[in-house]
Amino acid sequence: MATEIKAPTFPESVAEGSVAAWHKKPGDSVERDELIVEIETDKVVLEVLAPEAGTLSEVMAEEGDTVQSEQVLGRIGEGKASGGEKGGNKSEKKADAKADKDEAAKSDAKAEKPAGGGKQHQVKAPSFPESIQEGTVATWHKQVGEAVKRDEVLADIETDKVVLEVVAPADGALAEIKAEEGSQVESEAVLAIFTEGTGGGDSAADEAPEAAADGSGDEKVGDKILAPAARKMVAEHDLDAGKIEGTGKGGRILKEDVQRAVQAGTAKKGAAPAAAAPKQAATAAPAFEGERPEKRVPMSRLRKTIAKRLVEAQQTAAMLTTYNEVDMGAVMSLRAQYKDTFIKTHDVKLGFMGFFVKAASEALKRFPDVNASIDGNDIVYHGYQDIGVAVSTDRGLVVPVLRDTDSMKIADVEKGIVDFGKRARDGKLGIDEMQGGTFTITNGGIFGSLMSTPIINPPQTAILGMHKIQERPMAVNGKVEIRPMMYLAVSYDHRMIDGKDAVQFLVTIKELLEDPARLLLDV
Repeated sequence: MATEIKAPTFPESVAEGSVAAWHKKPGDSVERDELIVEIETDKVVLEVLAPEAGTLSEVMAEEGDTVQSEQVLGRIGEGKASGGEKGGNKSEKKADAKADKDEAAKSDAKAEKPAGGGKQHQVKAPSFPESIQEGTVATWHKQVGEAVKRDEVLADIETDKVVLEVVAPADGALAEIKAEEGSQVESEAVLAIFTEGTGGGDSAADEAPEAAADGSGDEKVGDKILAPAARKMVAEHDLDAGKIEGTGKGGRILKEDVQRAVQAGTAKKGAAPAAAAPKQAATAAPAFEGERPEKRVPMSRLRKTIAKRLVEAQQTAAMLTTYNEVDMGAVMSLRAQYKDTFIKTHDVKLGFMGFFVKAASEALKRFPDVNASIDGNDIVYHGYQDIGVAVSTDRGLVVPVLRDTDSMKIADVEKGIVDFGKRARDGKLGIDEMQGGTFTITNGGIFGSLMSTPIINPPQTAILGMHKIQERPMAVNGKVEIRPMMYLAVSYDHRMIDGKDAVQFLVTIKELLEDPARLLLDV
């Protein structure tokens, strides 16, 4: 008797969802409580587990279909044979299932077949978190035949939130790359075949016999040593090898070095030297004379996610911004007085962000509406302060979150921010470190911004923008003095926060910063 597979009961604020991914095909055997399909809603991805052991016999909602709460998605039949799809041909389904299994068996056999004197392994993509459906192969750090050590990074997989590293399972070399740079891959997809030992596998030898890891196919051009694949690319693009910086062993020029030179346009024959500015190199190249060059590149996953969230924030929130200015003289004097002692005691520099995080934490306690979030028609008040700090990277803006900032010391805040900044630039932040904040601080002043309107990070209801410290003439006790001033901006969701509360919240931060003793005395 067939068992129905139903969508979960959706939360009250979720009207419908869509079928994100089927992890089983008709004819596949499943175990009880095994993940069989994922339903994506506007807030979370819900996992649907197999209610009974058996065989997936029918899929009634295809990937991409919109489904309602508790809707029937498919059916599980008894036994291991395919039960066929409703309205379909059973023999065709069985043949498809058998073909899939035969293909998987061949792939497994190929992965285990010894080649080049060593055992072969499948190099797979990491298991993605449930909120991530797929990723993009961003970079291959190693090429076919190139010797690598165990746990050395082979490739980077870019998702819409983080960059995940794929490492070598043993000492050896890549025998075959199955997912080229730029290709889309799913969780645990096979990326390459890896051979233990020092040489590549049979498939690599067939396709690229010149790419031996021992460098036997290398060629010396002037004072540069080129790997065979690099030599081929240099010839194809008519490049000057002397202008390419090699990153391989002993300065050996690898394929990826040539690819970088092609993208930068700095190694063309007759072009400006590599040390020259890119603009000068482009001007010196005769091919660009009288032309208006353009370059079209696909938008990265992170950039697409940032764009989507920012547009959604402006479309859904009644966003307003209020401004004020703060005299940073007291904070700057405190930093100057204790900066040497602080770094000796805590092994981290005393910056401005620690003061702002602590001031914001205190202000959030006094104005709980600013620390709240909107979930559908509900308001969620948070009895804690988790402040996200915007960090700029080459890939885009990310917002890691400092947890329970009210109980953190300024030194802990500074250490956390330094750690976040370093790992964000290296693409090492985890998904959980960028979720769940109740408030955000962004600092455009480090880039020279004097004033801006920050955009709220949903589902939060407010964000604080810091800016450049600039000396300006100010009236102080009836006299004009030159003071170090900073403009502050708070953008807030007017659906949740009244203008009066937003202004008083910002004034509280201003008062705490202009008299830092208030932070210690809690007044």
